[in-house]
Amino acid sequence: MTHPAPLDVLIRRVDPDVPLPAYAQPGDAGADVRTTEPCELAPGERAVLPTGVAIALPEGYAAFVHPRSGLAARCGVAMVNAPGTIDAGYRGEIKVIVVNLDPRESVRFERFDRIAQLVVQQVEKVRFQEVAELPGSVRAEGGFGSTGGHAAVGASAGEQTGGNRYASVVSDREGQ
Repeated sequence: MTHPAPLDVLIRRVDPDVPLPAYAQPGDAGADVRTTEPCELAPGERAVLPTGVAIALPEGYAAFVHPRSGLAARCGVAMVNAPGTIDAGYRGEIKVIVVNLDPRESVRFERFDRIAQLVVQQVEKVRFQEVAELPGSVRAEGGFGSTGGHAAVGASAGEQTGGNRYASVVSDREGQ
């Protein structure tokens, strides 16, 4: 299988010492971005962390800032607006809005800690066409857990709940 050549993305260091975004492993979809400022977040606090880089994407592409799973699992760190969207026309510094969801422990970021992943994707321009009614589908208007799969929504895999119920899921029980 042949792979297309990597897409060239222009990048400018806002902080001259920050490492450029990099893929941790071959085949990774996201390139790690780092913070340029130390920060300590108490439980429930959020902050906007600078990454020290700005990019110029080609027209027809967008970059999406995704959370790092290790920070989420080990420290309770999440991104408030995950994924953050960087449009092709944006030229400012990439910043990441993080929140500490751990109920008891503070989390500390040091300069150049990896804080998020940058995924660049081709995006389609669409033309919205207003209609009086949408065509039918199997799912119809079911959302917010309507397909089940979690004990918290009261349905086993494949069983429909038939409603738009909200649920607080303590842990993802799929696959256990």
